[in-house]
Amino acid sequence: MQKIVIIPDSFKGTISSREAGKIIQEEAMARWPKAEIIRAEVADGGEGSVDAFLSVLPGEKISVEATGPYGERIHAYYGLFGKTAVVEMAAAAGLPLVGRNLSAGKTTTFGVGELILDALDHGAEEIVLCLGGSATNDGGAGAAAALGVRFLDAEGECFVPVGDTLCRIAEIDMSGRDPRITKAKITAMCDVNNPLCGENGAAAVYGPQKGATEQDICHLEKGMLHMAGLVHRMLGKEILNLEGGGAAGGMGAGAAVFLEADLKRGIEVILDTIHFDQMLENCSLVITGEGKLDGQSAKGKVISGIAGRTSRYGIPLLAIVGTIGDDADELYETGVSAVFSIIRQPMTFEQIKQRTHSDLRKTARTIFGFAEIAKTM
Repeated sequence: MQKIVIIPDSFKGTISSREAGKIIQEEAMARWPKAEIIRAEVADGGEGSVDAFLSVLPGEKISVEATGPYGERIHAYYGLFGKTAVVEMAAAAGLPLVGRNLSAGKTTTFGVGELILDALDHGAEEIVLCLGGSATNDGGAGAAAALGVRFLDAEGECFVPVGDTLCRIAEIDMSGRDPRITKAKITAMCDVNNPLCGENGAAAVYGPQKGATEQDICHLEKGMLHMAGLVHRMLGKEILNLEGGGAAGGMGAGAAVFLEADLKRGIEVILDTIHFDQMLENCSLVITGEGKLDGQSAKGKVISGIAGRTSRYGIPLLAIVGTIGDDADELYETGVSAVFSIIRQPMTFEQIKQRTHSDLRKTARTIFGFAEIAKTM
């Protein structure tokens, strides 16, 4: 009997990983009703990561009132799986929470720290922190402050730094940090390798999508450099050249120094946690997908992570995606067998959003129909 594993990422801004997987599963079952089909959700550390874990592991979503990106009180959440908590920083500091009110220098990760504290209060001994989709550029200082790290200015006054005020920090006091942080195993899921500063750093690369102008980027960069210098001088830790340190507005570096977290590729953490290799036993086909396929997809993103596993076992990997970039051919070298776009004609993004569900279904139906024809050739 045929065994198929369906494990797509979300099609950003259009449909979730769950919706995409369900559509593909329905079309596969219509073509091969006797096949064994396993469906899992997946994310690389951004929005949807908690749901990805919940799709395959027994656990619960814990609702928490926390601090939002601009200091407002919001309803946030994290996932709890026994003694392991999965915290999405986007749940308390994400871009969807600010809408069009973008200001990378004024937003905070304080609420992320509150989610971690609540997880510790619920008995979590392991924290998986999902970095991605953030509206912030505070180097994780806000989250650290929520966990008891004190940031003092030149007058000795304690304050919670944001991107615009990182330069005000004169002293970092770790003595009040919650002692449970050092006892817990904390892993930060990171899908980029950008350093904290420089032309590939947090402010330069991700600042513009968070509302930062060229002038803002220069100021944010100075703040990050200032904080990194203090961390090195006062805490004896080097974060400027940390791979992934620039992720999520510098939260990668902040998690490493203030939470003592290990930074790991997000997709690898998820695949290990959901026991993906076991799913591949006796599997004949794996189907994945995402909204945009390009050269970046080959550099540690969801599809390349899945391809690394399927190629190890010689299992064909089919990718159904939205748009395909000119440099997407690099994915074939990672183990992707075939790539198909669901876009059927030139359209604006608003038009694409209206048709994604139906076009994904039609494309899956066409592919599976052709697969049946190919068997007879």
